[in-house]
Amino acid sequence: MNDTVNDIVNDTANPAPIPAPPLPPLREVIARHGLDARKALGQHFLLDANLTDRIARAAGDLGQGTVIEIGPGPGGLTRSLLAAGARRLVAVERDPRCRPVVEELAAAYAGRAEVRLIEADALTVSLAELGPPPRRVVANLPYNVGTPLLVGWLSQASQLATMVLMFQREVAERLTAEPGGKTYGRLSVLTHWLCHAEALFDVNPRAFTPPPKVWSRVVRLTPRPELPPAEDIAAMARLTQAAFGQRRKMLKSSLKSLAPGGDGEALCRAAGLDPTARAETLGVADFTALLRRLPPPGLS
Repeated sequence: MNDTVNDIVNDTANPAPIPAPPLPPLREVIARHGLDARKALGQHFLLDANLTDRIARAAGDLGQGTVIEIGPGPGGLTRSLLAAGARRLVAVERDPRCRPVVEELAAAYAGRAEVRLIEADALTVSLAELGPPPRRVVANLPYNVGTPLLVGWLSQASQLATMVLMFQREVAERLTAEPGGKTYGRLSVLTHWLCHAEALFDVNPRAFTPPPKVWSRVVRLTPRPELPPAEDIAAMARLTQAAFGQRRKMLKSSLKSLAPGGDGEALCRAAGLDPTARAETLGVADFTALLRRLPPPGLS
């Protein structure tokens, strides 16, 4: 395991867990509802209660506001979130086979928690409409949509208290990467600009059914207290897309399409940056300086 990953989750700030009602084994649930994991949906089910409990604890106090889970599958993490004290839980799932699983958990926790299922593609859901704040997103994300989901949620960061998310380790490394490394890129800049990112622990492929071909990592993202307006977030998304779109290009070339008059060199100099530098050498402060010198959309 990577030594930079925090392997201990602080449990002391969380309330005592609610004793779980009697529930059938997850493998029995999978068999009864025909929940074979489907590659097209990026499904790898995490059945180890020790791991799902750790993920739930990492999200902090679940007793207030709304807990949002993406892709509950057979309900392993859902069980842990409810047992950890979630009082209002919204599960977003596009696989209709999972509806009876969530309904059974809602019945088991009736009177102790409100459990609701939204059948939808999580990429199309507005988190602010799912329930009152503080909102906490906790999810074992499908590998095939993890990155676009995160980019969308970063644009909604002002609506969230925290995100505890599991990605394939290669993607998670990009979230916490620093300038100059191979894993540093657009996602690194957007994440550091909007959130405090912590790598918590790694998960062996053998913990999943079916096992993926790569290791996974759980990351906690806490939005910063003061966030930029939506138009600045959209502009930063465009800026980083242009800067990292062709990593080998110098900034003066990669930023031509955004610069006033197409003069990428003048844009860099106005921001106090070397026009011959490349995007992976720039920190968040450098990108912020560039952002402040971009013309409004349509006026470049």
